[in-house]
Amino acid sequence: MACPPNDSQVQPPGRFPTTSWSVVLKAGRRQTHGSRAALAKLCETYWYPVYAYVRKTGCSAEQAQDSVQGFFTGLLEKEGLRGFRSDRGRFRSYLIGALKHYLADQRKRELTQKRGGAVIHLPLQDAELRYAEEPEEETTPERLYTRRWAMSLLERVLQRLREEYVEAGKKNLFDRLKGLIAESSPDDSYKKASAELGMSEGAVKVAVHRLRRRYRDRLRAEIAETLSEPGDI
Repeated sequence: MACPPNDSQVQPPGRFPTTSWSVVLKAGRRQTHGSRAALAKLCETYWYPVYAYVRKTGCSAEQAQDSVQGFFTGLLEKEGLRGFRSDRGRFRSYLIGALKHYLADQRKRELTQKRGGAVIHLPLQDAELRYAEEPEEETTPERLYTRRWAMSLLERVLQRLREEYVEAGKKNLFDRLKGLIAESSPDDSYKKASAELGMSEGAVKVAVHRLRRRYRDRLRAEIAETLSEPGDI
């Protein structure tokens, strides 16, 4: 059944980052292999922040899963992005506006989108476990959406960086040193890593320096995809 009404659904969406115009415009074309791939990328980025938003409005876990699945599927099946233009503002604002419209329409018509039968399949089986860990102080759906979007971005940066190291045959090195990406690592961290990796402490410091540099590069690249002008970083 549709989610219960919630006043927060009609509040201003707040500040949301923008998204790569090239991806948005590509997803807005008629259905092709490329447009489906572009929309899949959008879903990969936004599905959990959207889920967290819907749950925070008062929906049950099952209602939220149905709503999120139906929302993203509708964007693909109904070509919901075709009317979007990059000169009309931020995509993330468009997305949250479209979501609120979808939820309102869902309540009016009492529609239910069954999980598993849609074109876009999202990893919703773990969504409620993640939502249960959300801090209570996130009082509004908008604030929670914003926070989770940022965290999703950082998680994707780490995942892609790990894939890069795995391809280079340095999986163990990355897994051991990823905790040292933060500049405020304890003084004895290098010594411990040196002993565990069988490397000199100096070599570990060089490896960490390179890892941090690649992390910054990856982060800048990901952020660039969320801006209409990469030079705005």
